[in-house]
Amino acid sequence: MIENAPLQVYASALIFSPVSCLVRKMFEKEEPEWIRVKPIVENAWSPCLQTLEGHRSPVRSVAFSADSKLLASGSGDKTVKIWDAATGSLQRTLECPGSHAFEVAFSPDSKLVASGSGDKTKIWDAATGTLQQTLKSHRSLVRSVAFSSDSKLVASGLNNKTIKVWDTATWSLQQTLEGHGNPVQSVAFSPDSKLVASGSEGHTVKIWDAATGSSQQTLEGHGDSVRSVAFSPDSKLVASGSGD
Repeated sequence: MIENAPLQVYASALIFSPVSCLVRKMFEKEEPEWIRVKPIVENAWSPCLQTLEGHRSPVRSVAFSADSKLLASGSGDKTVKIWDAATGSLQRTLECPGSHAFEVAFSPDSKLVASGSGDKTKIWDAATGTLQQTLKSHRSLVRSVAFSSDSKLVASGLNNKTIKVWDTATWSLQQTLEGHGNPVQSVAFSPDSKLVASGSEGHTVKIWDAATGSSQQTLEGHGDSVRSVAFSPDSKLVASGSGD
């Protein structure tokens, strides 16, 4: 708008700018005197860049694509929505009938979106919204999904206390990681794709070998369910967030 009508900047954009912003302070004397009644404006710019609206139920999970162009959101309204991260416009809505979309994750190449809903992990084409694969988890609720950084594997954390690891080339089941005594709340791959971390309602974090499925470590100390796990970029550290 400003590019198309630059002469309107002082008469409109300037008087709507926050009171304490640098633009208004620098050009305050340029405000047209003939505008007698001016709008009530905020004192400062809000740090909020976008408010994305459209879900009909609480949003359970959000994820950015690796190229930062898209944002995915999973909701209790049984949908995953794909948004343009720059404009906030809705690009497409992916239907997940039967259950809430608990978790969403982009593949590292930004081409695929994984969603965990009901007893299935669904793989979608991020550009077109078409369903590529449905990975069934033996009637156990999918609580978390994650891609490996090399895009070769995808993991699902399940309510039946296991983690399933799938090959993205063939979509065949590679590993079933067993050892938790409670439902798995969160899963994450290390950046080097060699390890999987999982957090459970049993207050523990387990570290697994992604290639063999063997348990490497059991980390204890939380007093409540472990809701989230994440690796450091160098794969040397893991952080966990809990209800405690």
